[in-house]
Amino acid sequence: MKKQVLLGSVGIAMLLAGAPALAADAAEETATTEIIVTAQRRQQTMIEVPQSVSVVNGDALQRQQAASFLDYAALIPGFTVTQANPGESRLILRGVNTGSVGSTVAVYVDDVPFGSSGSLSNGGVLAGDFDTADVERVEVLRGPQGTLYGSNALGGVLKYVTAKPKLGTVEVAGRIGVEDTKGGGSGWLTTGVVNLPLGDKIAVRASGYYRSNPGVVDAAGRNATGVDKNQSYGGRVSVLFQPTDNFSARLSAQMQNIRVDSPATFTADPLSVQPVNPVTGIPTGGQRVRYERYPELNDLDYRLYSGVLDWDLGFATLTSVTSYAEQNQRQISDVSTNAARNTAQAVYGGTPPTTVGLFFQNDITLEKFTQEVRLASPDDGAFEWLIGGYYTKEDSALKQRFAPFTLATQAIIPPAGTFGPFTFTQFVTAGITAKYEEIAVFGSGTLHVSDRFDITAGGRYSHNNQSSLQSVIQLGNGSPQSGRSGEGVFTWSVAPRFEVSDNFAIYARAAKGYRPGGPNFIPPNAPANFPTEFGADTIVSYEVGVHYQSSDRTLTLDAAAYTLDWDNVLITSTVTTAAGPVGVNSNGRRARSQGFEASATLRPTKGLSIGLNGAFTDAKLRDDTVPPGGGLNLTGGLAGDQLPYSPRLSGTVTADYEWSVGDGAMAYVGASARMMGDQTGGFNAAYRAAFNRRIQIDSYTVVDARAGIDFGTFNISVYARNLFNSYGVVAAGEYPFAVPAAIGGTGLPLMTASTIRPRVLGVTLGARF
Repeated sequence: MKKQVLLGSVGIAMLLAGAPALAADAAEETATTEIIVTAQRRQQTMIEVPQSVSVVNGDALQRQQAASFLDYAALIPGFTVTQANPGESRLILRGVNTGSVGSTVAVYVDDVPFGSSGSLSNGGVLAGDFDTADVERVEVLRGPQGTLYGSNALGGVLKYVTAKPKLGTVEVAGRIGVEDTKGGGSGWLTTGVVNLPLGDKIAVRASGYYRSNPGVVDAAGRNATGVDKNQSYGGRVSVLFQPTDNFSARLSAQMQNIRVDSPATFTADPLSVQPVNPVTGIPTGGQRVRYERYPELNDLDYRLYSGVLDWDLGFATLTSVTSYAEQNQRQISDVSTNAARNTAQAVYGGTPPTTVGLFFQNDITLEKFTQEVRLASPDDGAFEWLIGGYYTKEDSALKQRFAPFTLATQAIIPPAGTFGPFTFTQFVTAGITAKYEEIAVFGSGTLHVSDRFDITAGGRYSHNNQSSLQSVIQLGNGSPQSGRSGEGVFTWSVAPRFEVSDNFAIYARAAKGYRPGGPNFIPPNAPANFPTEFGADTIVSYEVGVHYQSSDRTLTLDAAAYTLDWDNVLITSTVTTAAGPVGVNSNGRRARSQGFEASATLRPTKGLSIGLNGAFTDAKLRDDTVPPGGGLNLTGGLAGDQLPYSPRLSGTVTADYEWSVGDGAMAYVGASARMMGDQTGGFNAAYRAAFNRRIQIDSYTVVDARAGIDFGTFNISVYARNLFNSYGVVAAGEYPFAVPAAIGGTGLPLMTASTIRPRVLGVTLGARF
């Protein structure tokens, strides 16, 4: 009997993480169908994919109110997220992280890469955290994906698969909800979607959303509460034109704005990482407090426009993917505690008493164009092949300035003036404008040696050219410095797979991924060993795994063991020059991550789903973080150190149950518990010198719960996130942070931290027609 295929169904990781089941009848149907993923740029069942893949479907995301990375990280084994602000997130898969400025996880929206390919515009902490409203599923590919997904896929790929317009179907749906956050107050959300056919060959789908979250962090210095409140809003419009079964064209436009006041970071004790008063260093009893004298903000905008053509030529399918994207950030941070404030006081305020504060403005713009063309054979032959070409061009700009203000009134002081022999228009400014251009060719093939055994292999050659113009102007002094770099990298993958039976497959995979290098800013009087550019870092992965599902789909099991060898690791160092300390991108030496991931789901009876997933990750430096030539190890990383934010142990247990309550209505209840093991924070040489150790982050457990009733046309749900108000640290660093006596502090060296949100209780009402 031919296997039934369900596109966009519940993915393996969602099932195995125990995400909510669908209605009981639908859950029963799902248990007898195959799961489809697009990890290898073609539709395949999970058992056919020779690598580790997780999928979380849209129904699971909605029921768990999982709108952002931090919300659904628990559903994906080996996945951790650090975040200081909504929209400022670093993604980590299998422990691949040193805290550098470039991303190690590539983010895709459908087949479109989003975010900077280079490392000169803070792409490492600006992963595209798109809202999951009207997202069909999220796919996560673990391990290097350089062959089919190109640069920055060292640790893996996270892909949003958006809902396509539906021909011949009218669909209207909406949802509104309210939440209460412990210690913060209320917030609310609303989402909506409309699908309209325009004849029998064209359909339009539009969706939108708005979410507001109250703040839970107070600000000493200006006596403000809830300063980290934020909101996010946006939408997507997509048009599908399908004149025949062999040809389709889809145009999409997506926007998202994230508006944040102050960061969610607060002052913490450097040993316990518990909240303390930033002025006195005295514990606050759990209240999160930061120090600022000037109102802060962080605005982030996403814009993404794409066109996808699919044409079945018979012997192969031709696919063209064209995109243009913008990513803009405007950020203002109070840095009155910085030593540079002393200079600002001398320039603008004269002798003490202190009257001048200082804020730092950091604006980033990124414009990116991509074009990919692929030709893929049908999937019913003894040899399946795919070939393609890829081109991208991106322009980025990073503009920074230190600006003085009056402490008493927060009024900005006109920055132009004279100081000694200097005449200037700005106090201190810095900037980078960069261009990145890449062209690549790639191919992949699968040879079916027999009905049970096949080998998939592929390769990709990528070449990039980069240029930059960088400057630091202090009191009118400084001159721009230009830089250039170019390099070519070959990545590859080989994956044999053997089907023991129709429901059980074992595989092995070896693969290489890379992250581009780039040019550096060369300050005046730089030391002789100052790197003029930094090279690409690469990872070679070795993995073995199994996919199993019982014939009645009541038991599903996936497991993988891996070793990742990371060479030429990209690091960020601080180098002392005649002009002062200067940040520089450079290459360290080696790191290695070894681990094991396993997931299982059990459906012992109709409507009940129990899931487990877990990961063991042993990710460490193999050498000190000293570039070739030596002398620049100011990151504090030593051989044997655990890589930042890579817990050795993590896992999730979930249970969900659905049953009929009559008249076609279905009720459900569910709960999840996630354990994050002990972690270390980012490399920090000052912290290591003070305490002779790394920053330690304690383990924590988070429990979520949910329940609801679906009446068909209408539905209601209630939920709790972080039910027991766990204190889970997701980022810690910035040591030593101190409020100096000159502005009312004690000068006590502290640090900053950010956590998961406190307990959230919510209710939503939904309707669909």
